[in-house]
Amino acid sequence: MAGLVNFKDENEVKEFLDNLGMEYSFQCHGEKDPEGCQRLADYLEGVKKNFEAAAQVLKNNCETNGHGDSCYKLGTYHITGKGGLTQCLKTAYSYFSRTCNSGGKSAPIACHNVALLTLNGQAVEGKPDLTAARQYYEKACAADYAPSCFNLSGLFIEGKSKSFPHDMEQALKYANRACELGHMWGCANASRMYKMGEGTAKDDKKAEELKNRARHLHGLEQERQLKFG
Repeated sequence: MAGLVNFKDENEVKEFLDNLGMEYSFQCHGEKDPEGCQRLADYLEGVKKNFEAAAQVLKNNCETNGHGDSCYKLGTYHITGKGGLTQCLKTAYSYFSRTCNSGGKSAPIACHNVALLTLNGQAVEGKPDLTAARQYYEKACAADYAPSCFNLSGLFIEGKSKSFPHDMEQALKYANRACELGHMWGCANASRMYKMGEGTAKDDKKAEELKNRARHLHGLEQERQLKFG
C-alpha cells in the first residue's frame, strides 16, 4: 500500500480499498488485534455497506476481546436492529454499560446513552432510576461530554425529584461547563441565569459574554451545515 493513490482513477481506488480490507482482516483474524477488528468493522460498515458482517465482527470483538468501542457500536446496532441484530433497548443498554465502564474513547457517549435509557426507564424494567441516571450523566460530563453537562443543568432547573432537586447553583455550574465544552444552549442558559441572578448574583457583563459565545457557536454550526449539508 506504499505510494500515493490517484483517487480520480476508479480502478486504482478499488484496488486500494480491497487491499485495505485485506489488511484489516489480517490484523483482526491473523494478528488477533482488537483495534484491527474495530477497523475491519468500520471498513465493512462504511466501505462495503455489509452491516451483517460488521455486526458479527463487532460482536466478537466486544464479547471476546472486551473492546469498548466495538461494544458501543454494537449497542447502536441493537437500537435500530441494524445488521440483522434483534432490536432491543435492554441489549443496547447492556453494551453501552460495558463501554461506559471500559474507559475507551466511546465511554463518555456510552455513559450518556445509559443515562438516557435509565432516566426514561425503557431499559430497566420500565422503572426510571434517577439516581443512576445522575451518576452516569456526571461521569460523562466529567469526561467532557457536553450534552451530559447540559442535561444535568436542565434536570436541576426542573427539580422534579430527590435525585435532581431544584438547585440553580448546580444548574449554573453544569450550564457553564457545557458552554466551556462548546454547547450553544449551555451558553444561552448560563447567560440567562447571570442576567436574572438565578443561582448566582446578577452579572450583566458575564451574561453578555455568554450570549455572544452562544451566538458565535450558533454561527459555527450554521457554517458547518452549509459546508456538509
